[in-house]
Amino acid sequence: MQYRQLGRSALKVSELCLGTMNFGPRTSETESFEILNHATEAGINFVDTANQYGGDLGVGTTETILGKWFAQDKSRRDQIVLATKVHEPMSDRVNDSGLSARHIQMACDASLKRLGVDHIDLYQMHHIDRTAPIEEIWQAMDRLIAQGKITYVGSSNFPGWAIARANEKAIASSRLGLVSEQGLYNLIERRAEMEVLPACRAYGLGLIPWSPLAGGLLSGKKTSTTSGRRDSEDMQTAMSERQQQLDDFQSLCDELNETPSAIALAWLLHQPGVSATIIGPGSVAQLSSVLHVPDIQLNDATLAQIDGIFPAVGESPEAYAW
Repeated sequence: MQYRQLGRSALKVSELCLGTMNFGPRTSETESFEILNHATEAGINFVDTANQYGGDLGVGTTETILGKWFAQDKSRRDQIVLATKVHEPMSDRVNDSGLSARHIQMACDASLKRLGVDHIDLYQMHHIDRTAPIEEIWQAMDRLIAQGKITYVGSSNFPGWAIARANEKAIASSRLGLVSEQGLYNLIERRAEMEVLPACRAYGLGLIPWSPLAGGLLSGKKTSTTSGRRDSEDMQTAMSERQQQLDDFQSLCDELNETPSAIALAWLLHQPGVSATIIGPGSVAQLSSVLHVPDIQLNDATLAQIDGIFPAVGESPEAYAW
C-alpha cells in the first residue's frame, strides 16, 4: 500500500480509503468485519463513514457496525485514520440536521458513542449549510478540537467558493482550516475540475473522490454483476448513452491488461491534489481486485488516451467563457 499526506496536513493516509456506506444496508455485519480485516491487513489505514449511513436499517447503523469491529480489538483504533461526517438529518426534529453549533456538538457526541471511540481523526461537513454562519461552524469545530473529540476538519460536497470562504476565515484566526474535501469526481463526472479542484490546490486541501466508478458505469463488462445499481433503469440508460466511450475505455484497459475499475481508480490517483480515493467494496473479493491499484503507473501517453475518451472539463473561467 502507498501513503500520501492528507492535503497540507502532516497526517499520512493510504491511497485507498475504505468507504463503508454499504455496511449494514447491503453488506452484512459479518461481511463488513471481513472486509475491514482484509483491508487493514493489506495496509489500508483510512476508513470513511458518516453518521447518517444505514439506509433502511436506520441512521447510525454503519457507525454502530464499525464500533462493534473496534470493540473486538482495542488496538485497532490506533491503526486507523477514522473519518465520519455531520450535516444530514438524523431524525425529524427541527435541530437534528445542518451545521448549527448545537447540532455539530450533539452529532459528534452521538458518533463517538456509536463508534465506541474517544476521538474522530477527520470530522467532515457532509454538505454546505447556507443558513449557518461560518463563524458559528468554526466555533463548534474549535470547541470539539479543544475537547480532544476531533483532530482535523474536512468538507464534503462543498463548492469552490465555500472552500475558499471557510479557509479564509480560518486563516484570519490562525487556524489550520479544512484539510480535505470529499467530492464527486470520476472519469465521467469531471466538473470538479472547474472550481473545486483549483480551490483545493489553492488552499492545500486533499481531494477524496467519492463514486470513483460512477456508480458502476466504469466497472466494465469484465466485472459487471447481475444485481444492484447496474440493473436499475437509470443505470441501463446511462450505459446506453455512453456505450461508445465505455467500449473504447474497455479496449484501452484490455491493452493495459487491467480492469476498467482498476484503471479508473488509478487515473484518480494520478490527478494533482488527490490524497486518496474512496472504494466501497461489497465483498473481500471486490476489495482484493483493487488492492494493487496504488502500484499502477499510467504514463503520459496513456493519460492522454484516457482524456481522449473522457474529455477534461477544464478550469473556470476558460471552461465556459471561451
